[in-house]
Amino acid sequence: MSCTAQGLGPLDGIRVVDWTIWQQGPVAGAMLGDLGAEVIKIEERERGDGGRAMLRFEGSDKSPYWEMNNRNKKSFAVDLKQPEGVALVRELIAGADVFIQNFRPSVAEKIGLDYETLSQRNPKLIYASASAFGPEGPERSSRAYDLLGQARSGFLLRTGHEDEPDTPDGGMADQMGAIMLAYGVLAGLMARERHGIGQKVDTSLLGSMMWLRGLPVVLELMKQDGKRAVSDMQKHMKAKVPTRRDPGNPLWNTFKCADGKWLALAILATDPHWPVVMEALGNPPELADAARYGDHWSRCANAREATEVLDRIFASQDRTHWLDRLTARGDLPVCAINTTEEAANDPQALINGYVTELDHPSHGKIRLPGFPIALSQTPARIHRQAPEFGEHTEEVLLEMLGYDWDRIGALRERKVI
Repeated sequence: MSCTAQGLGPLDGIRVVDWTIWQQGPVAGAMLGDLGAEVIKIEERERGDGGRAMLRFEGSDKSPYWEMNNRNKKSFAVDLKQPEGVALVRELIAGADVFIQNFRPSVAEKIGLDYETLSQRNPKLIYASASAFGPEGPERSSRAYDLLGQARSGFLLRTGHEDEPDTPDGGMADQMGAIMLAYGVLAGLMARERHGIGQKVDTSLLGSMMWLRGLPVVLELMKQDGKRAVSDMQKHMKAKVPTRRDPGNPLWNTFKCADGKWLALAILATDPHWPVVMEALGNPPELADAARYGDHWSRCANAREATEVLDRIFASQDRTHWLDRLTARGDLPVCAINTTEEAANDPQALINGYVTELDHPSHGKIRLPGFPIALSQTPARIHRQAPEFGEHTEEVLLEMLGYDWDRIGALRERKVI
């Protein structure tokens, strides 16, 4: 029987203890759960993860934020202010493969959930930690929030217009930090499989966002005579940085159509495609001047003027009209600029499983972002909705730690669980 038929994921048999809150850490745990890991979420005994109430519908306990970030997990509610509660978590980690946490280093160290302490009992443990600005330096214990990751990495001033930062894209740094944290865990598990060693894995919002912005960052790092490397298109620009009105290449740009919707053209080498695009646009006479638009470099040199003409043309018809005309004429790199609503319902996203459905026992059918990687034999999947608060506390104690009901009852009486 194949792995697919058995319903196994690539991390089947791996146990993850997840002591994380909000988004950066929890999403990493959810991703590992998508891949088949058993994920035990440690929650504060009285209130749980604050993410439970984040973006919750009025008059309901339904929260898209919570369901997305904590699917495929079991909830273990425990009081870590009590030494007995910490001891329970240490016991759980002693039998686990991975421990992830996104509290500040001083928090974990203070209660003995730091790598040095835990690895003494479980030397092959993969201990994965997520921070704001990295594990070293004077700011190693700084507070970690999504906006700060976007700000510190240069993302909010990425367009080069420094008069006002861009509006942050909610959760982007947290989401990217989570991806890198999960990636680090996978690397740690592979190293353990190959070399028999456990280790500590550190990621941060700053490091993750700088990696996401790899190209602009390396262009700043690798200057020559104090100057950045620039593309041939940029050499013809009148503006300091590329803008929509002065793109350096008239066919590498975005255009607003008559219905207010936008499309994007991503034609890097224009010579093979210029005649096709012109025909789709009705062969506008304003762009027929051979001296100004006869070859690629003349088009780049006159990109600002060409863009003004193209803006008027695209604004004359709805987006569907132009997409139909452009896509009917061959393999042109063109697509709609989706709103978030359009992206969430994009047929291509649906057919590839980038959006998926889950039968939720309380909320009925709900739609969630799917796992973005397709694995032919061990596919990722959502096999469990986000847990109710403390839903699996007794299960964890009974089945994983071997406690009996008398010991569990005593823990409840002492308000450890």
